[in-house]
Amino acid sequence: MDLIKLANVAIKAALAAGKIIRESSSEYIDVDSKDAGSSYASQVITDVDRACESVILSHLDRSREELDIALLSEEREDNGSRFEKDYFWCVDPMDGTLAFINGYPGFAVSIALVSKEGIPQIGVVYDPSTDIVYHAIITRGAYKNREPWHINKTNDYLTYVTDRGLSDTPRLPELEEILNRYVDRFHLNGYREMAGGGSVLNAILVIENGPAIMMKFPKEEPGGGSIWDFAATACIYEELGLPATDFDGGVLDLNRKDHAYMNHRGICYSNF
Repeated sequence: MDLIKLANVAIKAALAAGKIIRESSSEYIDVDSKDAGSSYASQVITDVDRACESVILSHLDRSREELDIALLSEEREDNGSRFEKDYFWCVDPMDGTLAFINGYPGFAVSIALVSKEGIPQIGVVYDPSTDIVYHAIITRGAYKNREPWHINKTNDYLTYVTDRGLSDTPRLPELEEILNRYVDRFHLNGYREMAGGGSVLNAILVIENGPAIMMKFPKEEPGGGSIWDFAATACIYEELGLPATDFDGGVLDLNRKDHAYMNHRGICYSNF
């Protein structure tokens, strides 16, 4: 399997979806709802999401047929093929739909190729607001606009990146205790909140605003993001040598058997 060739296919697909998003950003957005996680952000869907998925799959379908690759995509029913085939494309046509609807940055296109064992082979993220493509290929490095990506950790404070503000965060005392522990460990001048984006772009913001962290506590109710929210960025983090784990530091369960939600073990992405 030619991962470089497949990464180029995924990049073209992400750019095509990003073009749809940019051309739609100034138009009236018709918002529908879907049966998804427990948060409002996970339940909203627009015609832009659907159009992005359609154009992405038009790019990926040839590789799926020729290489017998399965599919897991946010706006389609999970048919279980990801458990049967050696690899699956994992697609989030537009993560951060709520940010897009509200007219502020925080949305992105995410495409990953994941093995049956749950190991990301390719990760592609496109930010239409900045026109930047981030991608990684297993054992071949991470790239920003196709140039090798070298990260810096220049802040003297900890950045806490989140989809919801601290005032709206469950288990806030526990979270603040964790953040303060990191502040003390790395001798930082407190922490600052960066809120409002979707999980995909938030993971990118963690990389670019280090030292930084993004966390979701484990919880019983469905939600906490889904496999497609984390697969592409997990590949990027691996190639940058950064931790992308479950809440307790274990390997992300990126081919979960019972469903696609990640609430069971939570997540933790950091740039320390």
